[in-house]
Amino acid sequence: MTIIGGGIAGLCTALALQNRGIRAEVFEASPKLEPVGAGLGLGANAMLAFKELGIYDDVVQIGRSLPSFALYDHLGKRISHTQFDPNDTIGSFTIHRANLHELLLSRLDPAQIHLGKRVVKYQAEDFSVSLTFDDGSTHITNYLIVADGIHSVVRQTLLPASVPRYSGYTCWRAVIDNSTLKISQSSETWGPKGRIGLVPLPDNLLYWFICINAKKGDLKHYGVKELSSQFDQYHAPIPQVLAATEDHQLIHNDIIDLKPLSQFAFGRTVLIGDAAHATTPNMGQGACQAIEDAVVLGQCVEKITDTEEAFRLFEKRRLRRTRWIVDTSWRLGKAAQLENGLLIGLRNAALRSLPPSVNNRQLDKIKTVDFLSNTD
Repeated sequence: MTIIGGGIAGLCTALALQNRGIRAEVFEASPKLEPVGAGLGLGANAMLAFKELGIYDDVVQIGRSLPSFALYDHLGKRISHTQFDPNDTIGSFTIHRANLHELLLSRLDPAQIHLGKRVVKYQAEDFSVSLTFDDGSTHITNYLIVADGIHSVVRQTLLPASVPRYSGYTCWRAVIDNSTLKISQSSETWGPKGRIGLVPLPDNLLYWFICINAKKGDLKHYGVKELSSQFDQYHAPIPQVLAATEDHQLIHNDIIDLKPLSQFAFGRTVLIGDAAHATTPNMGQGACQAIEDAVVLGQCVEKITDTEEAFRLFEKRRLRRTRWIVDTSWRLGKAAQLENGLLIGLRNAALRSLPPSVNNRQLDKIKTVDFLSNTD
């Protein structure tokens, strides 16, 4: 069994297989594994998946529980507020992505992680799958799990029409010191000049993100100065957060996803994570769905000895749920990025009038997973 991609999807899947006595070789394109990335939200569904993987307690130790989430307009008037159940031991957490990555690596044999192996060619044979890497080396495997992200060469070979689609907005992220700011609540602010989210992390750190509508690539030159000017009329502590940020802390990327696919399993090959169902980050479910993939795939491989049939069962269990996540997140992003004042007013009024039960139903739907009972 081979996995391409040493990110969260690939490493969680390697761990799920290892828990079932299956060693998977993991090929990662990067020449070395360094702590990278920003903050990461882990919904209740991801925490349930970590229980299945046997690392829940470890994640709790390096994460931070979120007691609530608030949504504000740009002047600081609250639009909505979600209070998470303090008695729920499986709640929402935040974690630094690099810390989660390090935890997953610590549970695997370093010898099974092969670095500097970027796939440039994929070929499926009757009884095997052949990979060619950019260093000229090759690898032949019986079964291939594709976890190499939204730009997956394998997916583009299998489904040439499946290309990333641009959301219409671009994003900056940073992790900064929170010891002076002392922000303790997770929140988002939606306004006419863009959207900003604040997420406290462990160790007196704060993760923030900003999304601004723009043509693809137009604002890649923006630094802290430009962002501060863009949001100087937004409520506190947003200007203070940007003032505490330095340019070298910024991570920028255009927000893209994949239009939902109708197939994940291709004989001896299966797509998982962002290679299969990359989503916009508006529901905080990108990594969460990759972690779910790992648990479900492990269960399918354990249940069915015919691995190709196990891949098809995985597809059956994951297609509908991931499609709902991708589609819902896409719509949510369009609503969050409104710039027209009249439409913003109507949106905010509608959100303020929603009973808490509506939001709770969506949270329940996210938390309702099929892998706890190991059903089809």
